[in-house]
Amino acid sequence: MALNQTNKLVWIVETIYRARKISFEELNRRWMDNVDLSGGEEMLKRTFHKWKWNIFDTFGISIDCEKAAPYRYYIANVDDLKSGSIEKWLLSTLSVSNSLLESKSIKDRIIFEDVPSGREYLEPIIDAMKKNRFVHINYLNYWKGDTRDHYVMPLCVKLFRQRWYMVGRNWPAGKDIVFCLDRIQVFRLSSHTFEYPEDFDPQEYFKGCIGVIPGEECGIEKVKIKVSTGQANYLRDLPMHESQQESERTDSYSIFELQVRPTFDFQQELLWNGEDLEVLEPRWLRKEIAGKVKRMWNKYNEDK
Repeated sequence: MALNQTNKLVWIVETIYRARKISFEELNRRWMDNVDLSGGEEMLKRTFHKWKWNIFDTFGISIDCEKAAPYRYYIANVDDLKSGSIEKWLLSTLSVSNSLLESKSIKDRIIFEDVPSGREYLEPIIDAMKKNRFVHINYLNYWKGDTRDHYVMPLCVKLFRQRWYMVGRNWPAGKDIVFCLDRIQVFRLSSHTFEYPEDFDPQEYFKGCIGVIPGEECGIEKVKIKVSTGQANYLRDLPMHESQQESERTDSYSIFELQVRPTFDFQQELLWNGEDLEVLEPRWLRKEIAGKVKRMWNKYNEDK
């Protein structure tokens, strides 16, 4: 599908979503006002109905119409927009692209974060996943400070903090390893194929995880944290994890509970909140974070 066509579909979804319910006449008026997309020409109703099906095929979003006057259109499965699906990610990405394309006059006032070069390997890895092809990679290990060759089955990819990661099953050992794409030094697609392992489920593999450390040896636990009133607002708007629940709220603090694997990535997320967050449970995690804070304090305390 051409980019301009996709942009039109995204615009329709966004317009209906923001309006909640909108008549075709009002949708058409807004369409004509957006000259960059419409060219000032009206949207034919048969074209709109064709685009409705394209929207469902591309994003899994169903647009329905009221069965009685004023016959307004609305998104029937709006809850699906809140899920972490690839369709939602695609819609969000294209939505931002639309906004940027319409803002060229102020491009110098829009600042981006740099995304590492690993994105150059994303497309061939996804292609290998589609075809169930092995890949050869030469990978830089930060912790060991060396590069090693790996021959792996690409099982899934995950985006975390502006970086793409791949879970690959090493052959012949059969061990699942998480690779950061921007640390791949050499990439080569193999001619050999594999059968996707029935024992691997990406959602289960990362279940309870924040980040990309699966934590096979770290079970899911209830974590209780105490957060200052100001910082609690950020956690409400952008929860740490889908399991996050606010169990107590006062004028000075809030208590949140999560069902997660307290891996290194999660602990880093806790420390990112600084003095505004305190771990209450489990006890071992509280001691672990306290130890990290103490070691940090000792380093700064050396400069007397």
